[in-house]
Amino acid sequence: MAASVASTQASKKGSRGRSSMQETELFEPIKAYFESHGYSINAEVKDCDITAIRDDELIVVELKTSANMSLLIQATERQKITDNVYVAIPVAKGKRKHWRGIQRVIRHLELGLLVVSFGPLGASVTKFFDPLPAQRRKSKGRRSAVIREIAERSSEYNTGGSTQTKLVTAYRENAILIATCLEQLGTCSPKKLRDLGTGDRTPTILARNHYGWFQRVERGIYSITDQGIQDIQSYPELHSRSQKFLDDQLENLDTH
Repeated sequence: MAASVASTQASKKGSRGRSSMQETELFEPIKAYFESHGYSINAEVKDCDITAIRDDELIVVELKTSANMSLLIQATERQKITDNVYVAIPVAKGKRKHWRGIQRVIRHLELGLLVVSFGPLGASVTKFFDPLPAQRRKSKGRRSAVIREIAERSSEYNTGGSTQTKLVTAYRENAILIATCLEQLGTCSPKKLRDLGTGDRTPTILARNHYGWFQRVERGIYSITDQGIQDIQSYPELHSRSQKFLDDQLENLDTH
């Protein structure tokens, strides 16, 4: 099967040592590769490094700086969500026989293989082979959870392969919107917040107070905590979009 190649500029040109490479460096080339084929990309969705969606097709890609047991365990776990699971690794350095063995194992596990090469002109992605069709049981609940999480995110704020950063999930995004509203309005009821467009999960997010951003000042009335004011500044793009959303909603209320 002929390998297909897509190129994208790497953030740093030149060769890179395998020992210093981070999984996040693989994200942009893989993202560009799938986008060039018409897919919509999301990062870090329900433990999946990358999800790619085109029409009803769902692809999951797991990133690793080398082909190891951890990668294979993660990738085969994702096969409970979809048959279309790829592993993405940098180009292998070493004996050709060992590289052929790696390909054989990945193919035997019915996974697809994408290889990222970094050179003076940027990064290129080579597809060695697609996942093989399999007759394994899928978890409809897990697939639905992935699709729902993607649908509920307003944009992409994560980088695939991230492990040490706080991910922007749909839940966190919703909480930031609620916190921004309380920051601007002072105190508010869940009903009024919902009327402003914060969503049906507003009462649950306020009551659970997962991040410590909210406090109940009296029955049915909430305000934002000092911790909340501080934390939402860590998400400047989301905070700014939330402020604009609130301003637009308040303006619409004034004109009706």
